[in-house]
Amino acid sequence: MQINEGNIDRILRVAAGIGLIGFGSMTQGLLGTGMIVFGFVPLGTGLLGWCPLYSVFGINTCSMKK
Repeated sequence: MQINEGNIDRILRVAAGIGLIGFGSMTQGLLGTGMIVFGFVPLGTGLLGWCPLYSVFGINTCSMKK
């Protein structure tokens, strides 16, 4: 796994993940559970710096030179 996310991308993903998990924990029912589950996706990709969909489509927002 090679890092394919830039710093701004990672920060936004972590913030979105935390937001979804937070709002999901305050929401009851299936909607709340879904928000929590889907909140871990951007949180995880933001913390790892690697997005599998970016790899599939050849997208790289990381500014590091190879």
